Amino acid sequence: MGNATCICSDKTGTLTQNKMSVVAGTLGTTSRFGDRKATAPDPTDLKAQSDATVDVDDVSTTEFINSLAEDVKILWKDSIAINSTAFEGEEDGKQTFIGSKTETALLSFGRDHLGMGPVSVERSNAQVVQMIPFDSGRKCMGVVVRSQHGTYRLLVKGASEIMLGHCTKIIRDPTKAVTEASMSGDNSESLNQIIDTYATRSLRTIGFLYRDFEQWPPAGARTQPDDPQQAEFSDVLKDMTFLGVVGIQDPLREGVKEAVLACQKAGVFVRMVTGDNIQTAKAIAEECGIYTEGGIAMEGPEFRKLKRKQMDQIIPKLQVLARSSPDDKRILVKRLKELGETVAVTGDGTNDAPALKTADVGFSMGIAGTEVAKEASAIILMDDNFSSIVKALMWGRAVNDAVKKFLQFQLTVNITAVTLAFVSAVSSSDETSVLTAVQLLWVNLIMDTLAALALATDPPTLSILDPETGPQICTSHNSHDHQLPTLVFNTFVWMQIFNQLNNRRLDNKFNIFEGIQHNWFFMAIQLVMIGGQVLIIFVGGHAFSVYRLNGAQWGYSIVLGALSIPMGIIVRLIPDELIRSLIPERLKRRATPELVLTDEENPTAFNQALEDIREELAFIKKFRGGRLSQLKYSVKHPRQTLLPHSGSRSRSSSLPQTPNGDLSENEHPPPSPAPPSPAGRKRGRSRSNSALAGLAMAGVVAGGVAGGWSPGGVGHGDKDSLKFSRDRSRSDLESRGGLEVHPATRPEDPIIVDQPLPAGVPPSQAKETTPGFAVGPLAGSPTKEDT
Repeated sequence: MGNATCICSDKTGTLTQNKMSVVAGTLGTTSRFGDRKATAPDPTDLKAQSDATVDVDDVSTTEFINSLAEDVKILWKDSIAINSTAFEGEEDGKQTFIGSKTETALLSFGRDHLGMGPVSVERSNAQVVQMIPFDSGRKCMGVVVRSQHGTYRLLVKGASEIMLGHCTKIIRDPTKAVTEASMSGDNSESLNQIIDTYATRSLRTIGFLYRDFEQWPPAGARTQPDDPQQAEFSDVLKDMTFLGVVGIQDPLREGVKEAVLACQKAGVFVRMVTGDNIQTAKAIAEECGIYTEGGIAMEGPEFRKLKRKQMDQIIPKLQVLARSSPDDKRILVKRLKELGETVAVTGDGTNDAPALKTADVGFSMGIAGTEVAKEASAIILMDDNFSSIVKALMWGRAVNDAVKKFLQFQLTVNITAVTLAFVSAVSSSDETSVLTAVQLLWVNLIMDTLAALALATDPPTLSILDPETGPQICTSHNSHDHQLPTLVFNTFVWMQIFNQLNNRRLDNKFNIFEGIQHNWFFMAIQLVMIGGQVLIIFVGGHAFSVYRLNGAQWGYSIVLGALSIPMGIIVRLIPDELIRSLIPERLKRRATPELVLTDEENPTAFNQALEDIREELAFIKKFRGGRLSQLKYSVKHPRQTLLPHSGSRSRSSSLPQTPNGDLSENEHPPPSPAPPSPAGRKRGRSRSNSALAGLAMAGVVAGGVAGGWSPGGVGHGDKDSLKFSRDRSRSDLESRGGLEVHPATRPEDPIIVDQPLPAGVPPSQAKETTPGFAVGPLAGSPTKEDT
């Protein structure tokens, strides 16, 4: 924990008190309570005089309930009491509701304002046909109740903005008998505004729906395989009637804002990962200092759709992840670790176990946490308070510092003791050390035991949060290390490109560019090689096992490659005589075979060495082709050179032909054609193999790009990137990326992180990739110059 660089914290119970209560609500679109309105302060209240206005509720809860029709209150009461898994029990000697804090808040509201009796009695009076438990994927739960008239009613509650999408009707007037009206565009817009208003007040919004059926399971709906009397929930969760929405308040814990600032001061990036509405999450995060200028808020469904490259661009400034599932949290933690972060995670539910297990340090809640979460975590918070995480951070750094202090002490004492013992023993006439064995034993006792106890007992203080987290001892697992092989490969290729200029000269003159303007073919090949290398680095991806390099790395590659030119100059400055003098004489003498031009047995045969060469040339012509295939004058067999020639034979026909290896001893090759004209010779000139190699490389690159290389796997495909112009409006970015940017962010501040960081630096520890924190080593907003 002492080396943690970021914390992914849950909201409910960790940042908030987990003491929820219903403070606002709306039935239909006309009846509301708990709305805030601005009024002038009381002249007699001196404290209120400091504020221009005071927020008060325009309609009290009692007034609101009294205005409702009786059957509307019964419908709402059943939606709260029957569609719930919480129950009544005794806790700390008091009768209370036990279960989810959201459900206990709703049950308390029903008991206090809707005339709800004991929960067990309410549920026993209802004939429940089917229960649909809460699911984090669909964010809702439901129950089917059979009425006295033989009809069936499906009651559903869940995330309000998601529930609204399943509705086609709305309750008409809550002050009258239950009647339904079509969900118009105006109604939907009004409800969305109400939900956003509650969310901006840091309220958790819960929506209530219902739908009546003549039979159960309904006609046309699928049934569950193990029970034909149970309908598939996805088939009936449609054409619902919207009853209302409530806002539940969960106050912040005391000291949370200060704890978040302390983490930021220590260089630790705090993120909120919650299942709440994004507006609620942003309001809470901004209230406690997590959501700051330049930060990004995003919803889980949009986050999980991102590709790896897009995640790498978003994550460095992602501060709020709302409507997230446990799997979203696990994906975020895994990717943060791959980026080099040391991640701490908080969780309380069974579904949080994968993220707790994936994190470097997992914190589970001792009060609200499940046993599975506690088993998966490394540390249990006994008070479920975020401030305790700061204490864990302080103790972790204290232990870290204690180890460093002890190692520092060990190094200094050991070096001193060994040096003293060695020097005194060498300088002594009797070769004895000034330190005796018993004295060295006492020194070792001081070094190993007493020093460890003394240096490890320093308690942590707030000052320990001041410095930045030091670099890890081993950073070989950092995600930026994959660029090193690409950097070496790029440097090597550029060395070859520059080395071609060196090899244009065979003498010791320095002007390697002499006459280059006349050799357009050479310059074209150079450009093809350079273009091919650039394409490989930028879009090579998996095909060439390369990663994109930034501007500085390109500069290193080209400068190091260009060093081959001055190295060539240095080699030319070395005298040839000096090199020859360094070669041993035995290596200079070479045994050369003596060439015999005549032989008594076969006077027309060449020496055996020349015969071997002739056979090799014939093999090359037959199987390999090569430059000999372009020769216009043939070479005859040695025997033919001794035969008489016809006087009418032209000079061209008397020239030796190229052997083809197919002629017998008595056969004569056909006469060669006349020498080609200069124009024909120019057209028949062979091309350079280097040109073919360059063109082949360009073809490989172009063909691979057209064939659809997938650089997204290594995280640098353009089509996987979130591209936008920084001078565009923030709404354009949010609409394209499915994310929201803090409203205080300046237009010139960069949002998307395009450039990779230096190796060993996680995103949370670099100013150019973090939002604008108010305190700590990364305080201030990054500018274009920083990036």
